[in-house]
Amino acid sequence: MNKLASLLVTIAIAFPMLASDTTRLEVKITNLEGKPVDRASVIVRFVKGRNYAKLGKKMLTHWETRTNQEGLVKLPEMPQGEILVQVIAKGYQTFGDKFDVANDEQTIEIKLNPPQPQYSAH
Repeated sequence: MNKLASLLVTIAIAFPMLASDTTRLEVKITNLEGKPVDRASVIVRFVKGRNYAKLGKKMLTHWETRTNQEGLVKLPEMPQGEILVQVIAKGYQTFGDKFDVANDEQTIEIKLNPPQPQYSAH
């Protein structure tokens, strides 16, 4: 019984150390002039990292939301690691890039480009 109790105490002490770190993410969307872009669709996908509290199982998480009038999106706590951010807004080029999230709180600033003129190969 003594061995079982010591094993349980060891697991209880080690469990918080195995828990994955989380971050609070804020995404700020502006145009090239620095003005906020409201109602832009923001898709955030967690693509790389592990949750050690779940014994190394891959974490599948993603969020889809829109920016407010200040061009901001505040996301709930997410695991730290590599994320893919995609932004779609009417009148702007679609944006997509991977970011490494490693801080407790992180802000990602994205500037959207105007659409390119159309061209024809014929």
